[in-house]
Parts: sequence; structure tokens; C-alpha cells
Amino acid sequence: MKRWQLGQPGRKHLELAEVAIPKPGPGEALVRVSAVSLNYREKLMLDGAGMPLPFVPTSDMAGEVVATGPGVQRFKEGARVIANFQTDWVEGPAPRQVRSLGGGAPGVLAEYVAMPEHWLVSSPGTLDDLQASTLPCAGLTAWTSLVELGGLRPGQTVVTQGTGGVSLFAVQLASAMGARVIVVSGDEGKLARARELGAAHGIHRRHTPDWDKAVLDLTGGRGADHILEVVGGENLGRSASALAPGGRISLMGVLEGFEARFPVLPLFQTQGVIQGIFVGHRRGLESLARAVDSLALQPVIDAVYPMAEFPKALEHLDRGPFGKLVIRVRS
Repeated sequence: MKRWQLGQPGRKHLELAEVAIPKPGPGEALVRVSAVSLNYREKLMLDGAGMPLPFVPTSDMAGEVVATGPGVQRFKEGARVIANFQTDWVEGPAPRQVRSLGGGAPGVLAEYVAMPEHWLVSSPGTLDDLQASTLPCAGLTAWTSLVELGGLRPGQTVVTQGTGGVSLFAVQLASAMGARVIVVSGDEGKLARARELGAAHGIHRRHTPDWDKAVLDLTGGRGADHILEVVGGENLGRSASALAPGGRISLMGVLEGFEARFPVLPLFQTQGVIQGIFVGHRRGLESLARAVDSLALQPVIDAVYPMAEFPKALEHLDRGPFGKLVIRVRS
């Protein structure tokens, strides 16, 4: 089979290698991979250091179980599955140390992968494999922020930042559940497309750098109940200023770095919460899959690349897609 791997850190060292098809061991399922979706995290991992080599990138996979090892009970051959990003986190509070696919656990950009059955979740019946592959990281991050931890209710206001995978899942989920969504982006064309997906308002970040004040204006001075913070850094201060009383900031992005400094008085005044988000657990992914079927949600895919063009897909990731980028592993 073919798989993408690194012999040493740096994307320039990527190679499409020919390796043996793995055999499922006890408690494992062998999955024939159909599609893999990309996340911003891929860029960080490929250029990082300290990973076991050879390193296989990516975390988000959809495919079909083609064989099982002794003791497997959750899936049979022919089952359509997606992989859970946080491999061993089944439910409840996050473990202090957690492994993720394409990080502490092997990645999935291969024609076949063998993994413990408890790392897998049944795919939604209403999505094909290209669409289903977008759920494990971006979709679950939005779901965890808004539903699992946020307790989203109809009539609330949600602010998303940018038009990447997490943000667009938030637009679709929140609007489908009766919330009003405001999107902050630096691209007028992408704002228009976000409105087509259900966003009520769009704020152009470059035209309105004080976007927090615009959020307050749009909400009659109340602010947003939920803000998905994907930028980090100084932007976190604007999110705090735009928060409604008792509101929540779901902190998941580090585009402006891993450190933040901002005035805390607005947070005191609203008694707001900043919640760190690291994707979510398997039970949450199972709940998301059911919600996708119930809401008839269709993930936004910007482009699909054949497996051989993974480097080109990374270049597209550098430019900033509208929604998700997917690698078609199997025709």
C-alpha cells in the first residue's frame, strides 16, 4: 500500500512510500481509507520536531472496515467508520495526557490503517466518506464548544472567527439549532458565502478592526453568548470585550501565538468564562454524527485532491480555504 510519511522533520522531506498493509491485532480493525481531511494542525506537525520517525501525518479519516482482529465486537467487516481524533478519550473530563492521531499516535494518510476498535466511530448515514472525513477534528471542535460544554440554546448569539472548518461547522450547527450567528472575517466574498450557510451577520475584520464594538452594536449592547476564538493572542481581548453576561469564549486557536495578554475588566464585568478546547471525546463524536443525520448538515468542502497531490493540498492550506480540504485516498 501507499502512505505519506516523513523521514525527518519538515514538509520538504515528505515521501509517498510503499509499505506493507498492516494486519489487525487483538481488538483492532483494519480500515481501508477512503478520505482524509486536513487541519491547520498539519502545518505545525510537519514542521515540528520530536515526533517518532517515520512520521505519518493527518488525523481525520473515513473508510470501511475490511478485517478485524480477535476480540473485536463494536464493528464488523463492511462498517463505514471515522477515526476519533483523541484516541483514548471516550467520555467525561479530558485526561491530563491524551494521544491524538497524527501526533502522539500514528497518522492516517495511508491506503490502510489498523487501529484499536475503540478509536473508531460509525459514520453518519447521510454523508459520503469525503464529507464524513471532515467531522473528527473541525466538526467535533465546534460541537464540543457549542453543545457538549456550551449548552447552546435557541435565540442565543454565536460569534465565529474566520471561515475555516471549525468556524463553518459552527455557523451550520448554531443556525440549525436556532441561534443567531455573526461571522468575523477579512474577506468580503467569504462573508457572503457564510451568510448563505446561515450566518445572520458578517463583520469585515479589516474594515472594522474594532469588531467587538460591532458585535455589541448588532446585539443591542448585550454581546455574544458564545465566541469561538480561533485566532488567540491579542484578539482574545476583543473576544472578552464582545462577551454577553455569563457568556463563554471557547479558546481553540493559536494563529497569533500561544500567549495572550488583555484587559481583564470586561471579563470580570460579564462573569464570562474562557474554556480551553482540545477537540473532544468519542461520545461527543458519536453525538455529532447523529446530529449531522438529524439536521441534514452538509460539511463545506473547498477542494478535493488525489492522494498523490498531498503537497499541493498543503499549499492550499497555507492560502486559507473556505471550509475543509480533503484528500481522496480511494476512488
